[in-house]
Amino acid sequence: MNNDVVITCAVTGSGDTAKLHPGLPITPEQIAESALEAAAAGAAVIHVHVRDPSTGAPSRDPALFREVVERIRESNEAVVLNLTAGMGGDLIVGEDDPAIPGEGTDFIAPLERLAHVESLLPEICTLDCGTMNFGDDRYVMINPPPHLRLMAERIKALGVKPELEIFDTGHFWFTQQLVSEGLLAERPMYQFCHGIAWGMPADVGILKNMVDQLPAGSFWTSFAISRLQMPWVAQSVLLGGHVRVGLEDNLYLERGRLASNAELVEKAARLIGELGASLASPARARELIGLAPRS
Repeated sequence: MNNDVVITCAVTGSGDTAKLHPGLPITPEQIAESALEAAAAGAAVIHVHVRDPSTGAPSRDPALFREVVERIRESNEAVVLNLTAGMGGDLIVGEDDPAIPGEGTDFIAPLERLAHVESLLPEICTLDCGTMNFGDDRYVMINPPPHLRLMAERIKALGVKPELEIFDTGHFWFTQQLVSEGLLAERPMYQFCHGIAWGMPADVGILKNMVDQLPAGSFWTSFAISRLQMPWVAQSVLLGGHVRVGLEDNLYLERGRLASNAELVEKAARLIGELGASLASPARARELIGLAPRS
């Protein structure tokens, strides 16, 4: 069991959820405000996506990332910021002609996906470590190994910590290869992502199998989506890991009641406390993850 738990809050994500939750943070101001509320509730790390303020659609506009980061830092210098680098790997397979990408495709050069990371140099950015059918439609998340190697190499050169996003067991296998090739700095950081069709199911045996193979000194977190978000908080802590909650992964506090990010963090914090563990502060989170202290 882990007795010193880092909570990450994934504030808004990139899914088509704006129409499902009227309070989902959309604008940079809303995303920053919700992030600050989550930090006040006990989140040590904030995972940031941005959205088009006028439509709510996912975006990778560096200017939007900059505004969110600046707004958060105006009020909170301590919380750890983790920016997504997952945007730009999306293929919608054409319905009539699969050789022609469908509407909504956003597939760009790997280093272009790091434009906002290059300019803002966050402490952490994500690295989606494989390709998969993402959901039950024609959306495929594409991350070829050569692209991932380029991104990992550049992230390391920038001095940013990659959070390795593991959506399926083959993704974890590939991270072991990245470690062996020296493309990751010391103390790799893993995020095990469960319950997204058609990646890894929310099966504790699968999680434990991967955790048992982690390189020595690794920092790891896991989450499961929707109604399994809170049970997975307990599961992760009991296996010795850290936790992630937030509206990116789950919209409800309980059946029929939409949540805020702060409410989800508060509920996770209560559960962690009831298990006998403590919440890590941002400063302690930096020690555990292997980040430099914030001056």
